Parts: sequence; C-alpha cells; structure tokens
Amino acid sequence: MRFRSLLTTAALGAALAVPVAAPPAAAVPSGCDATDAEIYAAPPATVTGSPGDLLACRPAKLTNIPGDVPMKAWKVRYVSTDAKGAGNVVTGTVAVPDAAWTKGGSRPTVAFNPGTLGSGPQCAFSKQLAGEYVDMYEGANLTLFLKAGFAVAATDGAGYLAGQVHTYMVGANAGHALLDAVRTSRRIPGGPLTADGAVGISGYSEGGAAALWGAQLASSYAPELKVVGAAAGGVPGDLKLTAEQLNGSLFAGFLADALVGLHAAHPEMPFDELMNDRGVQAIKDVRSNCLYGTLAVFLGARAESFSTDGLSLGQIYALRGPGGVTWGDIVDRQKLGVGIGTPSSGATYRIGFPVFQYRGWLEEIIPHETEDATRQAYCKAGITTTWKNTYPAEHLSTDWGAAGDVTNFLGDRFEGKPAQGNC
Repeated sequence: MRFRSLLTTAALGAALAVPVAAPPAAAVPSGCDATDAEIYAAPPATVTGSPGDLLACRPAKLTNIPGDVPMKAWKVRYVSTDAKGAGNVVTGTVAVPDAAWTKGGSRPTVAFNPGTLGSGPQCAFSKQLAGEYVDMYEGANLTLFLKAGFAVAATDGAGYLAGQVHTYMVGANAGHALLDAVRTSRRIPGGPLTADGAVGISGYSEGGAAALWGAQLASSYAPELKVVGAAAGGVPGDLKLTAEQLNGSLFAGFLADALVGLHAAHPEMPFDELMNDRGVQAIKDVRSNCLYGTLAVFLGARAESFSTDGLSLGQIYALRGPGGVTWGDIVDRQKLGVGIGTPSSGATYRIGFPVFQYRGWLEEIIPHETEDATRQAYCKAGITTTWKNTYPAEHLSTDWGAAGDVTNFLGDRFEGKPAQGNC
C-alpha cells in the first residue's frame, strides 16, 4: 500500500534548473501555537518565503506511532517548490525522541515520505499520525527510527491543504517537499534540531519514488543538507510500465490516483473535458477517498471506461497540451534513474551518497522489470547501491519486513560507516 507508485508527474527537469529571484521572506512564527485549521488552510494566492521556511506549527500527539516512544512532535506548515518552479505550501510532521543522541555529532534526521494514503484531504499523513483518521500503515516504521535516536521529518506531500488535490507521483513536487521538511524541522521555535545534523532519506512505494527523487534533487536543490544515504523500496521507476500493470487490476485505484494527481499538477493539459459521466464521478471518488476506499471503488477498473471516446492509456499519452507537450512527455519526465551520476559526472542529477533499493520476492503491484531497471540504472551510473530482492513477501508486507534493514542502513551512514554496495 505504499503503492503510490504510479503514473504521476514530476515536472520538467529544465524548470527545476532555472534560477529565480529570491522571494520575499516569510514571517517566522514566534511560537508553535497555530490551530489545526491554520495548518491546513488553503494556500495564499502568492506564496512568499524561501523553500523550507516554517509558516506555522503546533505541538502534536502522535497516537498512531506505536511503542510509547517518549518524544516531542509538531505538525508543520512550510514553503516548498512545485514541479514548475513556483512556491507552494506543504504540511508535515516533525518528531524528535526525548532520549539523548549518543553516537557523536548532532542528532540526525530521517526525511520520510509515506506510501500511498489516498488523495482526500483527510488522508494527510500528519492527520493520520495524530489519530484524526486511520488508513495508514507505517507508524511502526517510524517507531524504529525514533527508537534508534533519529529525528523524523515526514512530509505529507503536496496537495493536502483545504481545496487541493494531492499531486500523486509528481516527482519534483515530492522530492522538494521531502527535502524542505528537513529544512523546516530545524526552524521550529525552541526546537532541538540543528543545521549540521546528518540527513537520511526513506520511503516505500509512492514514498520510494519520492525518496529517490529527493536523492536525485538533493545536491542541486538543497546543497546545504548533509545527506548521507537514501533507502527506497517498491519503487515504480517507470510509470508507463506500472500503469499497464495496474490498468484493469485489483489495484487500479492507484492508477486513478495517478491520473488525477498528474492533472492536479498540470491543469493546462486536456483532462476534464475528456470524461464521460463515469469519469466525472471517478474524479470525485479520487478526491474524496483514502487508500482503501479508492482501491474498493476502482477494483478491476480500466482507464478506457472513463472517457467519452474510450481512450486507451496510449491514446491519452498522445494528447497534446499547450506548446505541443503530450501527456506521454509529462509521464516520461517522472522516470527515475535518467540523467543521474556521481558528483563529478556533470549529470543532471548528481548523487554522492550510498543508496539502498529493495523489493519483495512476491511483489504483485509494481512490475519487477521497473524496480530492477531503476537499480541497474543507479549501478551503471556509478552510484554506490545496495540491492535486496529476497524479502519473502508481497508489496505491503515488504515495507514492514524491510524496515529493520532500512533503519540499520541509515544508522550505519549516520555513524560514518562505509557502504560497499553489491552492484
């Protein structure tokens, strides 16, 4: 169920590289006393501030993190950057264990992106961690991080404010929001985290794609962060391959989330006008449901059923928007492992730290070919990569089964231990 791994839209790499003038500074909150309504309020027409600026925060009790780990936690509202290079506002959670960090240096932070939770506003990870809605499944993963002494900066991802739609599987949106969650975690008034702490990146399924986008964007987008490793599992590296497998399957709800999420990030592209009555209802269903509701509604559904002309995925990819850009172009821009290299390579996306990639032996949602190909692309690019595909489990259970390995991998990086990789 971290299956947020579908068709979505990350956005033009070119747009990410275009320098922009520094925006006006956002007002720094004097304390963490915002209301819940203020955290999730609709964004302003113009977003001011720099990426990672903290806009509002409030203390939180994370009832859906098991294990009774003593901690301090906050909900946060912060500035990030969307796939087109414009400022946006994102929400998330910061949690810091009370136990002292005793392994040298400042306490490290894990930047965490959850697996698929659905696109309704009630589905936001920060709301679910606080017990306001329960459809999530990764609380125990965070318990392991916190018990190991790591702080956690968990983004909700873009699109969970009032009146918004989650931009599911949009790579640049996800990678930016993940890195900016770490930046904002260090700006909580009176908070315990410092700017020199090491950073690890983690996620599975949708979160796995986000984690690799965070890894690929870190050196250019957040060069001041000391990222020392990334762990990503169940990764839908090629959204077209993933979409073909999802279409008409038991897990077609993930494809529905992706199609609506892509359009949320690219409203200029043809979409609403293509829908028949069933398609109009499908969009409403995606916008209102969380994970299990979406899976139930779209069980066995095919994309061809929702448009007036019965368009196949291939025909949708061929549709053009402004400037001649096709839906296929947008989907292809989300492919992971393209344009990557080591710090000295001159590649578009330079990664100078080890990466752990993994999948279950019985993976049934994400095609094995795309998960394996993403790992191979990282190896070919010379990135130190550890790969494990022997977890005796399907998609969801692998998330839980690999959590200990993920914690140990990041812990070794925080302690400065070298990673050999197994390419």
